[in-house]
Amino acid sequence: MSEIHDRLDELKELGLFRRTRMVSGPQGPRVVLDGKPVLLLCSNNYLGLADHPRVREAAADAAMRWGVGAGASRLVSGTMTVHRRLEERLAAFKGTEAALLFGSGYLANVGVVSALGGAGRVVFSDELNHASIVDGCRLAKADTFIYQHCDMEHLAWGLRHAEGRGALIVTDSVFSMDGDVAPLEEIVQLARRHDVRVVVDEAHGTGCLGPGGRGAVHEAGLEGEVDVVVGTLGKALGAYGAFAACDQAMAQLLVNSARPFIFSTAPPPPAVAGALAALELLEEQPHRVEKLQANADTMRDELAKEGFEVAGSTTQIVPLVVGDAKLAMRICELAIERGVFAQAIRPPTVPEGTSRLRLALMASHTKSELRDAAQVLGRSALQAGFRPGTGVPVAAARDAAARESAAARPADSPAGPFDFEADAARVARAA
Repeated sequence: MSEIHDRLDELKELGLFRRTRMVSGPQGPRVVLDGKPVLLLCSNNYLGLADHPRVREAAADAAMRWGVGAGASRLVSGTMTVHRRLEERLAAFKGTEAALLFGSGYLANVGVVSALGGAGRVVFSDELNHASIVDGCRLAKADTFIYQHCDMEHLAWGLRHAEGRGALIVTDSVFSMDGDVAPLEEIVQLARRHDVRVVVDEAHGTGCLGPGGRGAVHEAGLEGEVDVVVGTLGKALGAYGAFAACDQAMAQLLVNSARPFIFSTAPPPPAVAGALAALELLEEQPHRVEKLQANADTMRDELAKEGFEVAGSTTQIVPLVVGDAKLAMRICELAIERGVFAQAIRPPTVPEGTSRLRLALMASHTKSELRDAAQVLGRSALQAGFRPGTGVPVAAARDAAARESAAARPADSPAGPFDFEADAARVARAA
């Protein structure tokens, strides 16, 4: 027991201790946080659909019609008509032959990556991929090569050295802590050149980018060029669960080999029906996507006026990097006192020395709310002892980490040798 207390004390001393906060009421642009009304700037409810009346009604009706739970895994008796309806609508939305529902985005990534990364193969993973992809790499029987963030030269080098081995490239489309977008066109070109598969996680792209909110893959004009597109129902679509969009053969492979799909209870009918209603709203009201993008641009402009460095983010995710974990937490607390909730993100979620406030915009925010929030964040930063504009820009922080990583590797190439053992250690550190 003393070891547990010692570890907790260590986390507090480092500024890495976390606690859950209580939100009262539905997820909207404004919530009651631990009894205090605040503007919410750290929710993934990007399109404001989690509390939409049609989504609520659809979930309630589904509970009355199909019950609260599915009762079993998909391969036993858990596949219900509502699951199949949503899979068909998601496949049509993404322009694929099929879509397969999973219980969460974490389960989908773990299942897809581990299913496709068999023994003797190689999984190429961006170093800033989400933890669910990292854990999928860990569970795969394949070797893992982690390429430096969005570094196509590093990726190309690794692919050349893995020639002849079945392989898979996996990447986020929108990186959840930085708000930048992967160079998907170049990744697909490399994959086709080396005859490897591509998996793209559109968790933060679906509903937020591309024509009609179809994601970064469609924005890049790559529909039909990516083997598996993973998406979530719990962010822009305001519900819970996830999906893998792919061709029929791939779907059947995942049904028979993705362990989280095989061994998890099917997603609950109310969440599935809510996501279906949200998808219908998105297709009927694509202006929500435009409003989200406009709000992100507004927030960047207002933060720049306060002196914050916002270069690097081009999406609805806007990081304010301050460096020190305790400082980030202090700014967060001061902002909450002033009525703005922007969560502090610290290691191990982000690399050491790049702690930040991660702002997530919603289509339902107003411009005046965002302007006032930027001013609150500016005042809170100054009170905490941080002068906006003196922190490390997120792109510069990434570049510094990349240089440090490259310096640690023998330099027979820009990427260093193809060392699976060393790269596996980097996977562990990334988690």
